[in-house]
Amino acid sequence: QVQLVESGGGLVQAGESLRLSCAASGSIFSINDMRWYRQAPGKQRELVATITSGGTTNYADSVKGRFTISRDNAKNTVYLQMNSLKPEDTASYSCNADISSVGGRVFRYWGQGTQVTVSS
Repeated sequence: QVQLVESGGGLVQAGESLRLSCAASGSIFSINDMRWYRQAPGKQRELVATITSGGTTNYADSVKGRFTISRDNAKNTVYLQMNSLKPEDTASYSCNADISSVGGRVFRYWGQGTQVTVSS
């Protein structure tokens, strides 16, 4: 079994920063791509950022220049540094990761989500 657990969400004012963490645990052999998604009430889920096992990153246009995704492979953890937060960044943020356990099959796992609320 593999679990992803997010942390770091909260309530901040516009212009402030937050750092989200997502730690994977369990029967892990390797972790490929890791991603952050967000979903605001009444809106579709949005892919925010992706990081490959080699460290290549991609971002949604809405967060480029403000958010930074990174990972610590030794800790099986992905981070999302969010700077210059705006009210429109308010959403539930979830991570997912493509993980293989011993045996070789790759599955995509999701965390439970953490709420980020940005007040104006």
